[in-house]
Amino acid sequence: MIKVAQIQYSTGSGARCALRLQHAFINAGIQSHILSLEDDYPALDGVTYLGRKQKIIARLSMRLQQRLTKNTIKQFGLFSYPVLSNEIASHERIQEADVIYVHWVMNGFLNTKNLEQLLKLAKPVIFVLHDMWFITGGCHYSFDCVKYQTACYNCQMFSGEKNNDLSAKGFAKKMKFYSRYSNLHFVSPGKWLQQSAAAAAVTKGRQVHHIPNILNAEIYKPADKTVAKQMLNIQPHETVIAFGAVSVTSPYKGWIYLQQALEFYKEKRGNENIVVLIFGAESDKKMAAAIPFKTKFMGYLKDEYSAAIVYNAADVFIAPSLQEVFGYVIMEALCCGTPVVGFNTGGIPDMVRHKENGYLAEYKNAADLMEGLDYCLQNKISGFLPQEINPKVSLQKHIELINTIKK
Repeated sequence: MIKVAQIQYSTGSGARCALRLQHAFINAGIQSHILSLEDDYPALDGVTYLGRKQKIIARLSMRLQQRLTKNTIKQFGLFSYPVLSNEIASHERIQEADVIYVHWVMNGFLNTKNLEQLLKLAKPVIFVLHDMWFITGGCHYSFDCVKYQTACYNCQMFSGEKNNDLSAKGFAKKMKFYSRYSNLHFVSPGKWLQQSAAAAAVTKGRQVHHIPNILNAEIYKPADKTVAKQMLNIQPHETVIAFGAVSVTSPYKGWIYLQQALEFYKEKRGNENIVVLIFGAESDKKMAAAIPFKTKFMGYLKDEYSAAIVYNAADVFIAPSLQEVFGYVIMEALCCGTPVVGFNTGGIPDMVRHKENGYLAEYKNAADLMEGLDYCLQNKISGFLPQEINPKVSLQKHIELINTIKK
């Protein structure tokens, strides 16, 4: 029986990819185990949580990284330059694995030295691209910058000009150790990042496999909207616009465009019993005051059944992301039959079919985002997941990849 080890900073929120893939592997007869730095309460079966030593090293590494990156320009998001080493290649679960999946391992968890230690085991290692970090000098999203296609230096995230900055150093490290190992493989959930990785200097010439993310279709499925609204104490006649992210004010998530689109919608349609349902954030008076409609904050949704209820209660889901690899929230909403409005960028067009299961607005155009809201609500558009994005097909692609690289 094939044994897979998956490495992930945590299993919560956007990091559910590893956990969902694990459940699919086990149902297919593949042994899978997750190594996680962060604990879950209660602990999950099939997950080994690393000890106090590793957590302390990660915290110290983050403090050092924060000092090094204190002058980054926040509008460009996160820049990671992991400093301290957290060796896990000797861990029992890694040693017994046939194939190793590496997911999101930042926040001081692993550095490039640790990643190379995994490759030195001569086992197939798969880097899953949940953002752009594996192909850049350190930024998690490059926005309009394409230096990663040749060589990162004088990074836009740092003020001033400096050719040998952290981005140049991080890029050189990846370029050096990626080139040494033929047992390194890459998977991208979205087509946009697959194309970006194919054009990146550090991964040029390597095959980047496109395998969409997996979710449990038995949980995320259409349900009675009236019942879902009642469960959230929302009146059946109220129209629900939902928005959610791990951090709703993240520079990647386009909060300002959502705010403007809602203001435009208020001007066009008036109140119309609109409720804006926000999850991923606790109640925020400043945010609520900026929204011209009644708001309801759901906070962080800890379980998938609660998330499915929220999606089913929504009449439309809006995802104004400026950078998005794939977008689990988009996939989840569509599976629940809720149309999605988002910008025509990144991995969003992989799932949203314009005016069929949602609306693709012009990039950074809040007025067009509003038109998408209006179109979906007025035409009672239903969400659905495109046939080519099928959890069963994705699982089969993973199995085929494993069987191929094991040989």
